[in-house]
Amino acid sequence: MARPKPWDVDDALWAVVEPLLPKVERRARHPGRKRHPDRLVFQGILFVLHTGISWEHLPQELGFGSGMTCW
Repeated sequence: MARPKPWDVDDALWAVVEPLLPKVERRARHPGRKRHPDRLVFQGILFVLHTGISWEHLPQELGFGSGMTCW
């Protein structure tokens, strides 16, 4: 079995973090862009903190969002 990446969020950690995040209702009239899942955004933040890369170099292939403009 492959070792998990340091930025991977397992279910136990996510169970602790998720209740701390505010619930955001999508506006019906001006919905804007569809939000990325909170868990992926959190993993993206951990990826940047672990690797030390800048937000604009966050790889979109990993599915974390578009870097500094995503959030």
